[in-house]
Amino acid sequence: MSQNGSVFNSILGFFVPIHPDGHKFVAIAAIVAVLGFLFSNVLGLLLFIIVVYVAYFFRDPERIVPQQAGLIIAAADGRVSMIEEISPPEELGLGPDMRLKVSIFLSVFDVHINRAPVSGEIIEKIYTPGLFLNAELDKASEDNERSSLIIETIDGKKIAVVAIAGLIARRIVGFVEKGQRIGVGERFGLIRFGSRVDVYLPQGTIPLVAVGQTAIGGETVIADLSQNDPMRETRAI
Repeated sequence: MSQNGSVFNSILGFFVPIHPDGHKFVAIAAIVAVLGFLFSNVLGLLLFIIVVYVAYFFRDPERIVPQQAGLIIAAADGRVSMIEEISPPEELGLGPDMRLKVSIFLSVFDVHINRAPVSGEIIEKIYTPGLFLNAELDKASEDNERSSLIIETIDGKKIAVVAIAGLIARRIVGFVEKGQRIGVGERFGLIRFGSRVDVYLPQGTIPLVAVGQTAIGGETVIADLSQNDPMRETRAI
């Protein structure tokens, strides 16, 4: 592909649908920018850049979701920041047994729409108030404000997905309710302005991603419950 074609595709990347939750924020930012131009062209231009960023933050692109049975799909865009065997937080009601936790950290430049890692019934929806620490810290899983879903698959497996507010994020917006059925890759919520999503998988699950890898919500396969292959080796090049 030519350099001009690459630049054109990069520009098109900004023109994706904006989630309805972001419409009011874009409108408010646009009004403020117009008022800014009344005082100064420089101020108006700076505020217009903010309008562009707000629209970019709330982008909601379509995703191609793998449908194979047993696959666990990334619940968010961002960097895989942690993979560990850990006992899940008590509020999830999953018991003290160790589970595989895969954490994805979302920067302020990532898509912030959260997607279901599996298909199933939402058997629990739990809101836990808390702090707004840096979402990359280990203790953010238990100390920060968070909203959790427990999804039970058709074969009875329980998968927990936890949206965690971060240092900048101050609002977790949910789109689903307890008792609702949800398909893999479907949107279940949004975290405004920087955050983290933890997925808790059954004990013995082998991750198919590595710490530092970039995940795409709704597309990247993070585990396969139907396979017992050893953890994949990775290297940075």
